[in-house]
Amino acid sequence: METLEDEQPDDRSAQKAKNSFPEELIEDILSRLPVKSILRFKSVSKPWLSLISAPSFHNLHSTVAPRTTALFFTARDSSTNTRYFFSGANDGGSVANLMKLDNTVFGAAHRFSEHLKGLVCFTSRDSRCGKPYAFVFNPTTHKFFKLPDPPVPLRNYTDENKCNYYLFGFDELSNEHKVLYIDVESFKLTTIEITIFSFSNYSWRKINVDLPEGVSARHWWFGTINSVCVNSTIHLLLRNPLQVLAFDLTTEMFSIVNIHPEGAPETISTTNSPFAQLVKINGLLGVACYDPWIVNGRNKMDIWMLQDYQNRVWVSETIWFASKSQIHYGYPFDSITMDEIIFSARVLSENLISVPIYNMKTRCFKSIELTLGHRFLSPKSVRVEEIKCYVESLIPLQN
Repeated sequence: METLEDEQPDDRSAQKAKNSFPEELIEDILSRLPVKSILRFKSVSKPWLSLISAPSFHNLHSTVAPRTTALFFTARDSSTNTRYFFSGANDGGSVANLMKLDNTVFGAAHRFSEHLKGLVCFTSRDSRCGKPYAFVFNPTTHKFFKLPDPPVPLRNYTDENKCNYYLFGFDELSNEHKVLYIDVESFKLTTIEITIFSFSNYSWRKINVDLPEGVSARHWWFGTINSVCVNSTIHLLLRNPLQVLAFDLTTEMFSIVNIHPEGAPETISTTNSPFAQLVKINGLLGVACYDPWIVNGRNKMDIWMLQDYQNRVWVSETIWFASKSQIHYGYPFDSITMDEIIFSARVLSENLISVPIYNMKTRCFKSIELTLGHRFLSPKSVRVEEIKCYVESLIPLQN
């Protein structure tokens, strides 16, 4: 199959374009265009292909181009054990089929994906106790990279006292994406070994780091179901008591971020499985939580956002559900714009998905519909696992 890179441009057109405009001007014009337009322009000429493929152009484009966002979501068909990956517009419509993974397992198959600076990281397993695999994906260019196994000894994956996780982050100081691999022993008390994969050189390295005083690995098992990276720091939710464990990618040290006292009531904070989840809202660290003893009577959910990270200033947003059935929207997954929050989508038919979105200004829900090019033969066996909003980018990935 021929790709845009394989197409041969007209050399005369290329020479004419080269003689007509300075390369600096062409670069400046192209850098201000949307990503999808730039990808089409790769076929104009060899000089344009070379220009657009240069890392310096990627950096320039990410700085000056308009910020275009789109939706990325995954769905799993339990009748075939197949996991599908799609992308679509924020306002609904048809979606693009990105890729699929066969022989996946629900539950242990993955952790929630994280999107940062145009890339998405997700994990999968081919058996419930099997080794996890990590992938980094650019939904805009449809390119993906499967991470090599970290340089750690193979362990017994059926050992209930051990868990392993891949966590995605972006180091703003070094301007690079990083993936943390953590092999956790549930009763290991103070020091854990972390292996970091850097996308600047596509390699792993090990570090030994101490956990904050009073924190052991058994406190953070719950929180590794998902993570949120803001301010070059990866955040996990601790349990009993409910706190946030933060790993700074720049200093490579752990710290504790205390949640606002009203955001962690005793009925939530002290349970082994707290009704809370981390979420990123408008680039801020957020904790969505509700008291199960109250929600049945009031139909509400509180989202606490860390508005001032340095001074630990939290602000809250209370979402009132019009009916108890809306509580089945689950926890929020992400934010689309400054005011809109995405909740759990559901399959309406063999090729139609509905996505509930909450507007923080109007304090109302609306729904958008996404039409799949792929038709599920058994819609009742299909579950939308998650849906996120990513920024379109030209960031390349190694083959």
